[in-house]
Amino acid sequence: MASAGGFTGSRMTEAPPAPRTRPPAVAGLFYPAAPRVLRARVAELLAGADVGRGPTPPRGIVVPHAGYAWSGAVAAAAFAGLAGLAGVVRALVIGPAHFARFSGVVAPSCEAFATPLGAVPVDVAAVRALADAGLAVLDDYPHAAEHAIEVELPFLQMLLPSFQLIPLVVGDAQPQQVAEALARVWGGAETLVVGSSDLSHYHDYETARRLDAATADAIERGDFARIEKLATEAAKLRAA
Repeated sequence: MASAGGFTGSRMTEAPPAPRTRPPAVAGLFYPAAPRVLRARVAELLAGADVGRGPTPPRGIVVPHAGYAWSGAVAAAAFAGLAGLAGVVRALVIGPAHFARFSGVVAPSCEAFATPLGAVPVDVAAVRALADAGLAVLDDYPHAAEHAIEVELPFLQMLLPSFQLIPLVVGDAQPQQVAEALARVWGGAETLVVGSSDLSHYHDYETARRLDAATADAIERGDFARIEKLATEAAKLRAA
């Protein structure tokens, strides 16, 4: 006879621990908190996206992470290009840390990230592989209030039927450090890489367009040195 406490006969059984889930930090601030409203908003953004389609869907995108009212349309233009992408079962979402100072790459120890649209399971094996290789540190604190990863998830939830998440935040790190972490877990066509970055907030429109276009070109060419030079130029312009 089983009791409410889990006692069965002469053996005491314990319920398995519930998966540890990171709750939404910016629902209702950066995007709608109500599931129905959020779903409708993301669908509206995707439907209205002005997207240039290549011969094949991309395997990696760079998208902004401001509130949907500010950058949702730009993010949707990148995400809409994923329509028709088949075989993706994992999304590696990487972005800068806004609320914690640290060096290198940090992954969480939680088992899922929640949004109003549901929980996205973390690829725990991939995260542990990064930690075991010394390519990332496990620490939940930098992820707790971070929006850079969270705001991308509703788009992915609307576009991918089912997927696991590799959530990474980057502090003070060299490009090669980040590249090694990505290379370790990117795998093949089953993994989509989402770089979460606003690029710039502080420049006038024409300066932002020039810097962003040059940065996009450097990213496509894999020109780390050029990216660093552009980042330095942007910092000087901001300080001027």
